[in-house]
Amino acid sequence: MTAEGEHLGERSMGDVVNLNQIRKRRERAAAEQRARENRIQHGRSKGDRIKAKREAEKAQRKLDEKKLD
Repeated sequence: MTAEGEHLGERSMGDVVNLNQIRKRRERAAAEQRARENRIQHGRSKGDRIKAKREAEKAQRKLDEKKLD
C-alpha cells in the first residue's frame, strides 16, 4: 500500500473486513443524523421548557385556589 492508499482508507486483499461493523457504524451515523434533525425540528430550548413548566404550575395553583373543600 502507498501512503495515498492508507490515507483514503483503502485496504489490501489480505485485510479482513467485518461487514457487520461497517453496517452498524453506517446505521449509527444515519441515526445520529436523524436525531440531530429531529432535535432542530421538534426540540425546545431549556428556557422554553422552564417557562412552560412555570406556566403549568401557575395554572394548577389558580385551579387549586378555586376548589371548594
